[in-house]
Parts: sequence; C-alpha cells; structure tokens
Amino acid sequence: MVISESNWLRPFRCAVALLFIAAAQLPAAAQTPDPWRIVADKVDPANYYGVTVANGIMGVVSSPEPFKVKNVVLAGAYDQYGRGRVSNFLNGINLLNMYMEIDGRRLGAADASHFRQELDMQKATLTTTFDYQDKATISYTTYALRHLPYTVLLDVSIVAKKDIALTAASVMDTPDALRDVQNYYNEIDRPHATVRLLTSSAKSPTGKLLLCASTTFLFTEGQGLEPRVIHEMWDNGEHLMKFSKALKAGQTYGYAVAGSAITSAHHPDPLNEAERMTIFARLEGRERLLAFHAKAWQDLWQSDIQIGGDAQAQQDVHSMLYHLYSFSRAGTDYSPSPMGLSGLGYNGHVFWDADLWMFPALLVLHPEIAKSLVEYRFRRLEPARRNAFAHGYQGAMYPWESADSGVEETPVWALSGPFEHHISACVALAAWQYYCVTQDKDWLREKGWPMLSATADFWASRVERNGPGHYDIKNVVASDEWAENVDNDAFTNAAAKVNLQNAAVAAKLLGLRANPDWALVAQNIPILKMADGVTQEHATYHGEGIKQGDVNLLAYPLNVITDPAQIKKDLSYYETRVPNEGTPAMTQGIFALLYARLGNADKAKLWFKDAYEPNLLPPFRVIAETKGGTNPYFATGAGGVLQAVLMGFGGLDITPAGIAQRKSTLPTGWQSVKITGVGPQRRTYSVSR
Repeated sequence: MVISESNWLRPFRCAVALLFIAAAQLPAAAQTPDPWRIVADKVDPANYYGVTVANGIMGVVSSPEPFKVKNVVLAGAYDQYGRGRVSNFLNGINLLNMYMEIDGRRLGAADASHFRQELDMQKATLTTTFDYQDKATISYTTYALRHLPYTVLLDVSIVAKKDIALTAASVMDTPDALRDVQNYYNEIDRPHATVRLLTSSAKSPTGKLLLCASTTFLFTEGQGLEPRVIHEMWDNGEHLMKFSKALKAGQTYGYAVAGSAITSAHHPDPLNEAERMTIFARLEGRERLLAFHAKAWQDLWQSDIQIGGDAQAQQDVHSMLYHLYSFSRAGTDYSPSPMGLSGLGYNGHVFWDADLWMFPALLVLHPEIAKSLVEYRFRRLEPARRNAFAHGYQGAMYPWESADSGVEETPVWALSGPFEHHISACVALAAWQYYCVTQDKDWLREKGWPMLSATADFWASRVERNGPGHYDIKNVVASDEWAENVDNDAFTNAAAKVNLQNAAVAAKLLGLRANPDWALVAQNIPILKMADGVTQEHATYHGEGIKQGDVNLLAYPLNVITDPAQIKKDLSYYETRVPNEGTPAMTQGIFALLYARLGNADKAKLWFKDAYEPNLLPPFRVIAETKGGTNPYFATGAGGVLQAVLMGFGGLDITPAGIAQRKSTLPTGWQSVKITGVGPQRRTYSVSR
C-alpha cells in the first residue's frame, strides 16, 4: 500500500530545538540503534532513571548501585497511607537485593569498573555486568518470570581471573512503611534436593493486607557439592542467607536466586503460598524456568511493529510495546496505572489513561490482555452505580481515580474526582471497542451490555434538558484538565453522545430494547463552535493554552468529526495551544495520528517525535510524563504514541465489523510499517512508501 505525502512543514515555536536539547542530554547512541537492546554503559547515579522488568503482576525497578533493586511493586496491592488519605500502591518486600564479597571485601559502587546494564526487550531481561579490579567479572540478570505471575529470578555468574574467596548473600528487605514484620528461615531436605527458604511477612500500614515474600538459592549442577548456606538476622526489617566458595583462576561459577511475592489481596494464605511458589521454582530448576519465560515472551512478540527507515524509532517503539506488555497481563482483572509497575507514581490508581490511551494498542495486538482491562471495569460496576446514586444520577458513574475497591480514590484537594465525568464514557468506549475487535456477542451480553447500558443511563440523567440542541452537560472538568468546572466540554459531550449511540447499537445486536431516551439525548447534546468555525473546547473557552487534547479527540478516537477540512481546521488551531512544557505526553501522538490520516507526512513526523523524544530520560530512554519531567515510566504517553503508529501510520481502524485498514501515510523518512499478530485472527498489515 503506497501512500503519497505532503512536502511542507510549518514551524512550531521551538519544538525542534527542544528535540536537539533532549537528545544532547542522553548518552551517545550507537550509530545504528539495536531494535531490541538498550545499553547503558555510562551510568551516572545522579542522573539515572531506572528501567522496569515486569510480568503484569510484579514490577522490579533497576538501580544504578550494584546488587540493588530500587522498588518491587505488586499489581493490586493497595492500602491507605501517606498523602491524600486514599488507597496507594505499596512498596513490596524487596526480595532481590544481594551483596557479594571477594577476598573479604564487600563490593560497592566504587569497586565496580566497566559498569554496564543492558535491557533486552525481546527476552525481557536486564543484565548488569562489571569488573572488580583484576580479580573477577560479575554478571547478573533479572527476570520477572512471564509464566509465573508472582515469581522472579536473579541469575548470577562470576568469572574468576585470579584465585578468589567468594561470599554471596540473598538479602530480604522490608520497607519501613510496613509493620509487624516476621522473618523465617527453613531448610527442607529431600534425597535429591535441599530447599532453603528465606521468608518475610509484614502487614500494610493500616493492617489491611499481609505481604509475604520468600526466596531460595538455585545452584547449578555440575559445580560440585552445594555450598553450606548460613542464615543471618541483621535487624527486624532485614535478614539474609549466604554461602562461601573458593574459586580458581579461570573458573566460572553460577548460581541463581528465585523468589515469590504475594499478598492477601491475591491469595487468602499468602505466607504459605509465597513459600509454595518458591519451592515450585526451586524444583522446576533454572533451565525450565528460563525456557518457559523465553517462550512466553516469544509468543507476546508475535504481535509486533516493524519499522523500515528509522532505526531509532524502531527501538523506541519496541520499548513502548515492551513496557505496555510488561505492565499488563491476560487472565486478570487488573488495569495499569499511568506509570504501570514502574513505581508508586499516581498511587497506582487507574484513570482514563488505561481505557483511552493504553487499551487500544493492547486491543489490536493482544485482545486477550486488553480483556483484563475491561474486566477490571466490569468487576467494579456496582461501586460505579453507587457513585451515580450518591451524586443524584442514574446508571453508573465511574470514579476518576480507581484502585482495588472501585470507589472514588481521588484526593479531596483535586477537583477532578467529583467532576471529571468523561471517564464513564471512556470506560464504555473501551467496552464497545472490545466487542468490535472480538465480535464476542456472549461477552457483550454478559459484561459489555451491563457497562454500556448503565453508563448510557448515567448520561441520560446527567444532561440538563434546556430545549432542542441544548441537552447541556454543565459543570465538568474537561479532558483538558486546566478547564475546571466548565459547561459543554467538547470531549465530554461527544464521548457521551458516542456512549449513548453505542449502547443503542449493542441493544439491537443482542435483540434487546434500547431505552428510546438514549437516542433523543444523543441527538440534542451540543458540540459548540467558535465564530471562525473551529470546534470550541467548552462554553467559556477563548483561546487559552490547554493541558492536553480535548477537541482533537473528537476526530479520533470518537469519530464524531469526520470531515477532513474540519479536522484540519481544529488541528491548526489547537496545535498552537499546547505549551512546550508541563503538559503530558499524549496529545502530540493524536496530532501525529490525525496528520497521517490527512496525508501530511512532515507534520506526522514532527508530532511523532515531539510526542516523546523531549520526554526521554537516561540511561534507558524511558519516557517521563512531561518534557523535562522526572517521573518515568509514563505508560499513558507510550499508549498515545503507539496509537499514532498503529492507527495513524499503519492505518488500522476499529470498526463495528472488526479491524480494518484505511488510507494513511508514513511520516517523512520512514519507508515501511509492518504490523503483525493483529486482532483475534493474528493478521498482518503493511504500509510502504
């Protein structure tokens, strides 16, 4: 499919300059970036933003310090503590810290020369290597095992350059915020194996949850007798198990630490279950664990985006896919927060970020993973009904910030909680899109329809009926969150219309009777325009700067505005209203997508790069929320950029009949895009210049 392109580029303030500045702040890249591996060989601990190894349940965040892990995060583990008096993500028990001594010296950052970390996105591994003097080369690789949702593995190798005395320890650290810590050590002897278990349990700050973790050593066969393991208590929050080994010059010695972490949010008996899963990993053995992990990621990467003509974009797009795949998992009712499993950002809460920004990319590439995101919303439909009731409305009103229970979790000082109502329409859009892609009528009847009809009932009760064409939606926070307590916000109104229309179509598909009021309301919700014909963001909007996309979302994903001339007019106006700093990295992805659909290759390239390059942080090119921001990894922004590639450059379109491909154009400089493993049929779509 060969697409023509425009050949003009309208300058936009200092966007290009910002790209050069951002690039200058990053480590020098290889001449041709590797499509799958990102190497950090010049690590500055003062300017280091870690990368996450995750499996959709557990997230392990890297550290610039040898043998250390910054965070261990578990999806679904929340308790009320700290800022905001709301449920927050918890730092889990850190089960992957370790230490190493060579000839009696405890190795630290000052002892590590040629320190290097490499993220292999294809295999989902993070490998750290360094030299200690002229005595040894140490390497260790971190895995969040994809096939075992609660289990991680640390694989260690030491190459002795001289005769050395080695002592290695697995350290269990319990964060200070947890309480009532209990530490255990057990050895289970069997004829062919000894299982050593280093275990800790602790309660969350209010006592709501019990968090448990357990680790064991895996010694490689063929290296002689297993060494004697010693348990040491350091203090109540930290204990360890260690062993010693004499190595000869030229000898390579390996061992691994396997560990499991789980909470009472995941299992009614987390202490015993953590140890059971660790025993399972020990008796499976290193080779089987790594083989199953590799196979799971090989299957995930059957759904891929292959770019011709821009090697750096290829690496970056793989990084975005890697993070979305890492932060989500099929077979759950978990939905990712804006920062995924990369830490405690945004308290781990679920916003429209999941439904509108991350979900579509997952849906077209892995519907089975996307199903978990809509399952999260379905399981929390009843709290949404109660929320609507409390605010005097019918149907279901989803909370702006959601955690485990599905009640409103927005801190009270933020106005978005009571007023950012478009979230309900975003939930409904995701449910409808899931049906469109899968064509699963049983799911639509059982789960999609309850969400679509309840949210449609909400909008029918939410509008204020002031005559034909004036079924107003007043007093909302717009998707442009700088617009607080405004009337007739463009995105809110249009999303409500789409919600009402899709609910009616779903009723017809299922042979059910749609509420006739839905069509009446949808026909009379206004979409405002300014005197020059530009779609007006809200009733009192007069050209001020915007935090993020609002009007332009009516063209995509809502498809409420379809006339190319109107889309272009709105783009030309609002692209000049987004400041260069302080705004989240989603809007520019929509600009790139729409310009690609309009056939403007130069603008598509400009906005694609501006969507994320100024937000990249060293040493792994992780995406911060804003230009100059320091809070990676911003999975929402990755979702927006991936939609630009999939639905913009690749031309994919989610229609009531399934996934289709429409005419589009590649950004300037790109030669091709090939998208594999699309939809339930795992089809391939290509665009070439």
